[in-house]
This record gives sequence, C-alpha cells and structure tokens, in this order.
Amino acid sequence: MTVRNLEFLFAPKSVVLIGASPQPGSVGKIAAANLAAGGFTGAIWYVNPKYTEIDGQPCYKSVAELPGAPDLAVIATPAATIPKLIEELGKKGTRAVVVITAGVTQDIRKEMLEAARPHVLRIQGPNCLGLMLPPLGLDASFGNRAPLSGDIAFVSQSGALITAIVDWAAGRGIGFSHVVSLGDMADIDFGDVLDFLAGDAKSHAILLYIEQVTHAAKFMSAARRAARVKPVIVIKAGRHAEGAKAAQSHTGALAGADSAYEAAFRRAGLVRVLELQDLFNAAEILARQPRMLGERLTILTNGGGAGVLAVDRLADLHGHLTVLPKTTISALNAVMPATWSKGNPVDIVGDADANRYATALDILADADAADAILVMNCPTALASSTEAAKAVVDARKRRHDAGKSDQPLLTCWLGDSAAKEARDLFAREQIATFETPAAAIEGFMQLVSYARAQEEMMATPPAMPSGIAFDVGAATTVIASSLARGQDMLSEVDAKALLAAYGIPVVLTHVAKTPEDVATIAAKVLADDKSCVIKILSDDISHKSDVGGVRLGLESADAARDAAKAMLERITREHPNARIDGFTVQAMVQRPRAHELIIGVSEDATFGPILMFGAGGTSVEVMADTAQALPPLDMKLARDLMRHTRVQKLLEGYRDRPPADLEQIALTLAKISAMVIAHPEIRELDINPLLADEKGVIALDARVRVASQTEKPRQPMAITPYPAHEERHVTLPDVGNLHIRPIRPEDERLYADLRKRVTPADMRMRFFTAGQNFSHKLIARLTQIDYAREMAFVAIDEATGALLGVARMVSDPNRTRAEYAVLVASDLKGQGLGWLLMQTLIDYARREKFTALVGDVIAENAAMLNMCRDLGFKIETSPDDSTINRVTLHLVGSG
Repeated sequence: MTVRNLEFLFAPKSVVLIGASPQPGSVGKIAAANLAAGGFTGAIWYVNPKYTEIDGQPCYKSVAELPGAPDLAVIATPAATIPKLIEELGKKGTRAVVVITAGVTQDIRKEMLEAARPHVLRIQGPNCLGLMLPPLGLDASFGNRAPLSGDIAFVSQSGALITAIVDWAAGRGIGFSHVVSLGDMADIDFGDVLDFLAGDAKSHAILLYIEQVTHAAKFMSAARRAARVKPVIVIKAGRHAEGAKAAQSHTGALAGADSAYEAAFRRAGLVRVLELQDLFNAAEILARQPRMLGERLTILTNGGGAGVLAVDRLADLHGHLTVLPKTTISALNAVMPATWSKGNPVDIVGDADANRYATALDILADADAADAILVMNCPTALASSTEAAKAVVDARKRRHDAGKSDQPLLTCWLGDSAAKEARDLFAREQIATFETPAAAIEGFMQLVSYARAQEEMMATPPAMPSGIAFDVGAATTVIASSLARGQDMLSEVDAKALLAAYGIPVVLTHVAKTPEDVATIAAKVLADDKSCVIKILSDDISHKSDVGGVRLGLESADAARDAAKAMLERITREHPNARIDGFTVQAMVQRPRAHELIIGVSEDATFGPILMFGAGGTSVEVMADTAQALPPLDMKLARDLMRHTRVQKLLEGYRDRPPADLEQIALTLAKISAMVIAHPEIRELDINPLLADEKGVIALDARVRVASQTEKPRQPMAITPYPAHEERHVTLPDVGNLHIRPIRPEDERLYADLRKRVTPADMRMRFFTAGQNFSHKLIARLTQIDYAREMAFVAIDEATGALLGVARMVSDPNRTRAEYAVLVASDLKGQGLGWLLMQTLIDYARREKFTALVGDVIAENAAMLNMCRDLGFKIETSPDDSTINRVTLHLVGSG
C-alpha cells in the first residue's frame, strides 16, 4: 500500500479531533486550539464523551454521533481506546487518521492495523506530533506554533525536531506546504509520503529527518521518483550507531548501518547533510531559490577576509568560483575604486555604499558568467549595511521588471544588530540570507549537490563488454554442494571456483592434506614459477594472515614443507579448537607494482545486499578507505563507486606508475553484482586482495559465506534488478529474428536511429505532437526505468542490433493500474510488431497482477484503436477532449 487514500490525509475537507479537551496543558486542549486557530475552512468536529462543548464548539460523545464522515480524524486518547475508535471511524467512512497517542504497545498496534485494514484506512503515527498543512490552514498537531505557508515539505520521525525547524523557519519568513510527523510509522512511512509528494504541485522541495527506513524497496523507489522532480534533502540520525557485526569477513567489519544509508541516499539522488544547521541552510536556500543550472559562484563583498572565508569553504566542498570575463573586469575597473580586488571574490572595498553595491551587482549579473551570485556585507562605520541591502533588493527588482535573466541570489550580512534589518528585508523579499560565509556556501552547495545528483542519475551507462557470459549453473553447484555438506563458509578452492564461474581471474589453487603433500604440489608449481604461497585451509579461521596461516615467496619444495609443518604446529598450539583441513598451494603472483584492493558483499538489515570497494590488504580495517553501493551495478555505477574512495586517485596513475585497468576493476564489480543477484544464498563475500595494475586484475584470496535461501531467506534487495527472466527470442515472418527484452539504460544510444524511422504523423500519434524532441533528458527517463513500478519491452533486430519498437507501462503508486504506450518504426507498421509488443506487455501485467492497463489514443489513430478492440480494450471518448479516446483493458479474472 502506498498513496492509496492519502488524499484524505493531505487534502481533507473535514476533520475530527477525538480526545479534544478543555483541560489546560493537555494534548487535547492544545490540539483543539491549534485546529481552531489555523484558518481551516472545512468542518471541524470534536469528540469526547465527557463534554458537550469545548471553547464554544459542540463536542460529540462518540464517532457514531458525528453529523458526517470526517475525511481526517486526529486521535489523542489513551492507547487502549485506539483499535475500537479506528473500527468506528472506518465504518463511518473515514479513510485517514493521525494517531498522536504515545505508548501504543505491539499488541494494540496490531489490533489498530487489523481494524483499519477492511476499510483501507491510512494511519499516520502513532506517537507523533501530528500533521500541519499551512496552505489549507490546517494545524492538526500539538505543536507550540503554526508554520507559515510555503512550498517546502518537511517529513520527520522526530516531533521535537519539527517544532525546532518550524520555529526557526517562522523567524526567517520560510513557509511549508506540508509538515508531517511520522512517529512510529505503523502504517504510513517515508516511502508513502515521498510517493505522494513526488506528484504534489504544492511542494517544490522536500526535507527529511530519518532515524530509520522501513520497507527499503518502497523507500528507494519512491525516493528516486521524488528526487527526479524536486530537491530532496535528508539528515540521518544515528550515523555512528553500531551496525550488525559479521566477524568472518573484512566486509562485515567495515560495513555498518550508516554506510548502507549513505549508499541508498546516493543511489536515489537524495542530498545528504550531516548537521541540523545544514538542514536549516537547505531550508533557507530551497525556500528562495530551488533551482540552479550550473555551479559557478561569483562573490561580491565589501570585506576581503569574508570573501576569503567563503572561498575556503567553497573549496572544502569542491565548489567552483566563476572566472570573470575580461569585459566584466574592464566594466568594474571603470566604476570601482582602483583598490578593488580585480578578481573573484569581487571585493569592492570597505567603504562601499549602496550605489557601489548596486552598480557592481548589475555588472556581474549582466555578464551572465555566473550561475549564482553571493552578496556579502561586513558592517563598517563608513557605510550603512541596511542601505546596501536595500540597493541589492532594488537592483534585483529592476532586473526582474526589465525582463533580464536572474541568477540565483544569496546574501550574507555579517554581524548582529547591524545586520538584523537587512536580514528581515531579504526574508520579506524572498532572497536567501545567511549569517556566516560558511553557511551561505553550504546552502549554495545544497543546490549544486542536487544538480550533480540529477546529472549522475541521468548519465547514460556504457554497455557491458560484448561476449561476457556467466556459468550460473557451475556457481549454483558450488554453493549447493557446500550447503549440502553443512558448510556455510566456502573453502578457498570453492570460493575461487565461484569467482571463476563469473569470469573473475583467480590464481589456480591446489589442496594438500599434509606438509608432505605440500612439498609434492609445490615442486610442480615451482617448475613453472619462481616461488609459491601456502595457506592454512580451515573453515574456522577467517583471516589466515592474522594467525600466521600464510607464507609467501617459498622457492623450494623443502621450504614449502617446512613452512607447512611450522604453520600447523603454531596454529594447533594457539588455536586448538580450529579444525584444520590441510593447506592450499598456489603460485606466487609476481606483480610488485599492483594495487591491493578489496571487493566485498554483506547483508544489511534494512537494505539487503550491499557491495563494498576500496583499498585492500592486511591493513584494510586500519586504512578504512572503502565505499558502499547497492546492487545492481552497471559499468557507470561501478565507476561511481570507485570514485568515492581515496585509492581511486592512485589507480589513475602517478609519477612513473601507470594507471591500473579501471575498466577491468569496474567490470569485476559489475560481475560481483550479477553474482549477488543470481545467488541469494551469498550473504558475505571478500575478495582480498584483488590485485590491479595496467595488466588487469586477479583475485588472490576470497572468502564466501552462504546460507539456505529456503531456511534463512536473505533480506530482499532494495532495488529491483533487471528482470533477465523476461527475455525471449521471437521470429516474425516479415520482420525477422527479434530479441524481446526489458529496456536497459544503455539502450539510449539506440533511440536516435529509431527516431529517424518514425514519421512525423506517427510521432504525433504517440506523443500528441509531431515535434517531440528526443533529448538526452527525455530518453534517459525512458530508458533508466524503475523496474519496481515501470516496464518497457524493446524489440531488437538480432541481425543488426537496431531498436525496432518499444512498449511500456507505468504503474500508479499503488501498483494496481498502469498506463501504456507503444512506439514502432513506421516502416514496420502492419507487420505484427506492435501486436507482439502489446501482447508481451499485457502478459507481463497479468503476471504481475495489475487490475487494468489504460491509455490515451488520438481518435484518428485507427490502427491503434483497432488493435485495442482486438485485444479486448474498452474504448471511450475522453470527457475532457473529444479528439482523445480513453482505452482500458481490465485484467483481473481475464486469464
């Protein structure tokens, strides 16, 4: 369940407060006063059997006595009463409830949800501050002040934090479209609210305070949808909380709950901040200037020191200063004092008056070189800070009235009493203002981070190298054999066999039972190599080097035998309970200039499998140079993961050390991702070290922990992977051999040729306009889909690799109905391709248990309408436009 009935929560026409009270200091009293004072124009009712009226407002004894069915109910009564009230409200016709009450036990929570289920009644809370919808004048909370009306949505698990944010924002003239206190999230959670807000026109940006995510897959899908259309800024509490410890791998030791959240936020395109002040800064900038097209910042100041502080903070956050054009410098030279800075920051000297500020700002804005301008002021006795602020406001108004382009404008008036009037003026004029240079830069970088996140989300990934094939059967056999033996840790030999099945280069490894066997095998290995390595073979020892279980560079069979004897004696003495299965012998890989890397997999309790990459070797925990990502990974996402580590810079080459083969490293990450998706039995994996240099990569050691998916199911993946099982090969007599498969992000490259094969008339039939611009942004939206809520099937010509047609469906957030569309090359019309793609889409929708497929078809599109009739669609004229037909195929019970 996602947005179903949330319209009654976020756009109610009537509200009832159950537990309203006249008792001073009670939650019922405060909530009633807030409701009455908010300006809500709909009906407001009170229920409390103890009273007949409260503050002059009639009070009913029960839900049954209410004169109508309230859209929204707010409950502030003892926990034990809640299930019965929910049942009564559901029967009355209410479809949304805010449960403020704290102390709701698990048993009561279960009863509450069971009472709500038959009526699809949605519950916010329990244990929450309430709900505030300023544009509607609705304050259904027990907060201490009502927020101003605006276009920022704020969603929080902490009620106390809401009161702090609302109070701070009110003092700065910042308003909200929604203020939602989620509390314990018994029903409505972050995923539900984000899904609703993604399609909400009132909110232009979203702030989130998160303590924990429930239903990770729903959260990821909704967060990605929301972040595509508006900035989403998140602060996550508990960054250093202890995560689940897995003692058997480096990955388990290094991965924690916060690293998974970091990976999830990055993947969804959310902008994360670490401090509450950063969230305040985000609110300030988003309220005034929610969009920005570039990253170049010009700083205008009357104080050189303040400008330097701003530049330092900009550099800390990897921001970019505008390079001033020569014409701009010349224009400033003509009107500024000779001592001005001659560069960016533009320091117009401490005696700068209002006129100098206005003149400089006009020149900088006219240059059109900056993507944003930060105007700063340090109070001096030589000029009025307030007059300078008025000049900035007037200059902005003049530009607006003249129809000139407006870059985002930020201000920072330093000081206290000298700056107060200026800050109040900026707030009234909806100009972002900050108290310190650092705060201003951090606010600016919120917009930059959002723009960067959008760019990353829209980037077209490179295709996987051709000819790659995985031996899934061999990998399955390795895992199944280990589980059948009752072993949850694969032996070193089996672990490397698993990697080899996915095309990851490994060192050939031999097993020896005794030191004498070690000598025999070592002699054979040394016939081809200069030296060999021996390791202890034991499922009870995770990190062999920590217990003296690894010997390197052995150059003779005798040396190998003696090392094995000494190793066995030491480990038996110091670890008497460890079961020793023998030794492994392998050639010593001679790649002295290679980098030691680690690639790992662990299972997060919230987000499921998570991949790790970073600097490897025996000091991996000490170096702690790792980053995490959620699977699935393509080649672009793999490279993005690599870029979040310090070792990436070393891998790019330095001095006389050539760059490592970055493509092969990224490919190894993509292969591990594919392995994790195909084999949910894998719960933990370490490749450490993975050697990487200009020659490629090779895995020297690997540890893999597995578990039965039947007996101990893995936490589900947070992101729905590419549905490879939907692929099939079909032959159409007049078209040829086709590969019908779900769309992939890299298919963007194929759209240009398909566009050439679609006539303007057919383009109009599909997009309702003949001039549809197939921009990168549009095609990225069409190809980079969320398989959890969308599906698109492409028809690929197996002979040429050309894209011949696409059929797609986009689900509503409740995943019950989906809207479809089809596009086929015009020269292939009438040859059965459109029918094949539509039938494929219908079959998929049926398997996924959708109730209906719907679409809008231009009335003159006879071919599509005839096909819809033949497929069983119901065709009706749109009530809003007689030139459009609405077609519907009901799927439930249809096969």
